[in-house]
Amino acid sequence: MLDASEFFKKLKGCFFSWAVLTSCILGAGCGYQVRALGEPVGITIETLAIPLFSSTSSEIGFEADFTRVVRDEFISHARVPLVPEQRAEKVIIGRIYDIRADPLTYALRDVMVNGQARTHEVTGSRNLRLTLDAQLVDRREGKVIWRDRTMTGSANFAVDPDPMVTRHNQKVAVEAIARRLAKKIYLKTMERF
Repeated sequence: MLDASEFFKKLKGCFFSWAVLTSCILGAGCGYQVRALGEPVGITIETLAIPLFSSTSSEIGFEADFTRVVRDEFISHARVPLVPEQRAEKVIIGRIYDIRADPLTYALRDVMVNGQARTHEVTGSRNLRLTLDAQLVDRREGKVIWRDRTMTGSANFAVDPDPMVTRHNQKVAVEAIARRLAKKIYLKTMERF
């Protein structure tokens, strides 16, 4: 007859064997793999370029701000070196082709015109909406790995009587949209969603 200490030793040994066997069976069939953080899934990317995004906007610096935010997303999360386009194995190409700043709120403003009081509607805020065509291209093979022609983002910004304040508010809205779209581009590239 087993005493209590021997019984628990055997039980502990059986439990350990069962746990190892279960882990091996589940690990072999689940499809998950251990990988380093910041490494791409299902694709090898030795070097990556993110050239200046193009845009139909006439605003100076719009494209540079957008591209900087996308590059920052990869720099802060991916373990893939960013290099100039001529040296890159893979390239992310982006083109912002639809830009809208639709009025969102209005305020009534009384003004005097030729001695008569007039009431005008003045835009108080706008909704900025961007649509982006983005793709990841294998430069060596000339093959498109993924492409999304309808990446859309939007953000609101306040309209101020001072055009410089309005421009700053719009720039902040563009950066907010760029951060959200940069995350989508990152996931499509690195996580293969």
